[in-house]
Amino acid sequence: MGRSDSRTPALPREPASRSGPTDRGAGPAGRSMRWVKMPHLRQHRHHRDPAIAPTPKAAIVHRHLPGLLIGAAFALGLAAQPAPAQGGPDTLEKIRAAKQINVAFSGDSLPFSYVEKDNQPAGYSIDLCRTVIAHLGRAVGVPDLKVTWLVGTVAERVQMVASGKADLDCANTTATQTRMRAVDFSGLIFVEAGGFLVTAGSPIRKIADMEGRRIGVIAGTTTETRLLQALKEVPVNAKVTRLKDGNEGVAMLESGSLDAFASDKIKLVGLSSQAKDPAKLALLGEDLSFEPLAFAVPRGDSNFRLEVNKALTRTYAGGEIDPIFRKWFAAFGRPSALLAAVFVLNAVPE
Repeated sequence: MGRSDSRTPALPREPASRSGPTDRGAGPAGRSMRWVKMPHLRQHRHHRDPAIAPTPKAAIVHRHLPGLLIGAAFALGLAAQPAPAQGGPDTLEKIRAAKQINVAFSGDSLPFSYVEKDNQPAGYSIDLCRTVIAHLGRAVGVPDLKVTWLVGTVAERVQMVASGKADLDCANTTATQTRMRAVDFSGLIFVEAGGFLVTAGSPIRKIADMEGRRIGVIAGTTTETRLLQALKEVPVNAKVTRLKDGNEGVAMLESGSLDAFASDKIKLVGLSSQAKDPAKLALLGEDLSFEPLAFAVPRGDSNFRLEVNKALTRTYAGGEIDPIFRKWFAAFGRPSALLAAVFVLNAVPE
């Protein structure tokens, strides 16, 4: 690990074997990228073809890569900000004195962050967070830090970090300028797209088909903001229902109380896998939003943010991201060019 900061990030490799048919999309350096069909979840194609089949997630690349490069550069710029004025938060000293770190996480965002059957947090973000926590323990001289996990919605998690109740938020939180008024963010940990979950027999293929329909969205999320904007832009007159969490959205979709549920696409895949009958749900191919995910940290504490970013750099550059990615996203194949760029651009040199 000592030399990892100077190496080119080891991007997650494609699993050695896979089963099931695949789709192809544009991959890094012009290579084709393969995406495996999810056995439990159907996905609607473009409205011209009523057949239901997966859409390559790499299709987001061409639409959002310029924005990602700008966003990643912006995130790196945040990491380079000067130290805060005297009197600002000193999270590292707080952790050292308490020999404990308080971490906020999402309880319903499989495969990023959720509560396992043993009532313990699990997911891609949680595993990545554990590498950060281990680094922070070494940085403060307390390698066996006690970890207190605090579950909450995205609004609750941001507030926990802003108030000092939580030292770190490890979930699927989108870094936005609005949230940056209350908290700071680490380098990016993932890039996602927002979308819609519908029932498999639904005639809905795109947002323009939602006239007069009932759409559910989790309150206080970036998806809610983008959904309202998109409905005005099309325009579409639909009834929007604000939800507490993803489980409520799937339950209302299954009961017929909603016609569509909007959220992050990979989160929708995870939620659908836990549904009563996953085969009766379908993911629309249309993208609703672009979601750059990061860990929320206390605002104005650049020393703490620096240590968090050091840990992420070592994870990306040293290859630890490889098994973490494959553990939670092997069914999706290799990371898209968009995600590969995140790992490269956020591996900040020493």
